[in-house]
Amino acid sequence: MVFDRRNLVARHPRLTRRGSYRDVLDHYLEILLVKPGAMAGSTALAEGSFTAVHEAFWAAAQNAHGDAAGTRALIEVLLLHRRMPAEAVETGIAAAVKAGSTSPDVVAIEVRKAEAAARDPEPEGDEDDPPHWADLPGGQIVSLTARRIALPEDRRPPPSVDRYDQLLTHRPTGSA
Repeated sequence: MVFDRRNLVARHPRLTRRGSYRDVLDHYLEILLVKPGAMAGSTALAEGSFTAVHEAFWAAAQNAHGDAAGTRALIEVLLLHRRMPAEAVETGIAAAVKAGSTSPDVVAIEVRKAEAAARDPEPEGDEDDPPHWADLPGGQIVSLTARRIALPEDRRPPPSVDRYDQLLTHRPTGSA
């Protein structure tokens, strides 16, 4: 254990064999953001700190963005583990992958939703039931689909950018 006065700063398991080591992937995340190619061969990764959900996100991110950018997206998601519970992060990753997104921002939003659901579970109900706040004053729900059907047909001509295209063909005659 490492202390700063009376505050615990870090805790690592004791290594009893001479020459043994233990790498923690979290310690290298900032460096790996700069050099994402080192992630695949890292010894910290070999220690099995990934779940199947992490692997699925990494594969999807690499497929969508390429190896370097996909790995950076995964590292940004791994940084969420520092601030959020592991179960919520894994739930957020799974929700993002299910939605077809490889954005760390989407994962962060889903993690916050999972945390909120864990703190304040909503009462059981049918998916088609209106949300609990719909009965509050001013909480009336308006169906946009129904409103769109009631609108009259738009008969205006479509917008045109022909006048702006003329500016592209005009070249100044003088030189500065």
